[in-house]
Amino acid sequence: MDEQFGYIAARRKAFLAAGLPVISIDTKKKELIGNFKKAGRAWCRTAPEVGEYDFPHLAVCRAVPFGVYDVGRNVGYVVVGVSNDTSEFAVNALARWWRDDGRPAYPAAGLILADGGGTNGSRWSAWRANLQRVLCDGLGLEVTVCHYPPGCSKWNPIERRLFSQISINWSGVPLRSLDTMLGYIRGTTTKTGLRVSAHLDENAYQRGQKVSKEEAAALRVRQHEECPAWNYTINPNSEGR
Repeated sequence: MDEQFGYIAARRKAFLAAGLPVISIDTKKKELIGNFKKAGRAWCRTAPEVGEYDFPHLAVCRAVPFGVYDVGRNVGYVVVGVSNDTSEFAVNALARWWRDDGRPAYPAAGLILADGGGTNGSRWSAWRANLQRVLCDGLGLEVTVCHYPPGCSKWNPIERRLFSQISINWSGVPLRSLDTMLGYIRGTTTKTGLRVSAHLDENAYQRGQKVSKEEAAALRVRQHEECPAWNYTINPNSEGR
């Protein structure tokens, strides 16, 4: 485990020194949108009236915030989905970040820091297949991914540098609509200069995406010699862009 943390630190330093992006990604806790009580405190003249219960069927929808935190520039990018938290959703959010923020700021793709589990986990074939199809082949990018060991997600920079700040910003505020949620995400700042943009993804994503043996064999994944299960680079296929 210590070996993996050391490897991540070395890769992170090398990519930043080369002027390439180092992004930390994860899905934040899902939120029910509606007139529900929100934990925390907020300064106001009168306490907002909220519903007594927070049953899911009473919600307008369930929001799924997927975050991308640019370590070098201290910039957050959050895509809020209204469907399922899937690998396809995560990769589409990454592609959206690259088109909006990454490509204008960097000469090439860089390093992705991700948790060991979840929809962007190290063992998910669907995660790698979507990276290959959407980012590598679709956008012509070479991407390197380093996963934190299981149970170590709190060390992922996005948790403390972006997600915790968003939670503080909307502390005690009922998220009655998606616009309210997006507004509080965009309004999140810190003394160190954090800036955050937020975007809505209304597409429907189906769970249980299957990856055939043929598709898995065609993935251009190069495992790193150091901790190969957690570190790899994916290259675009020759017929990709």
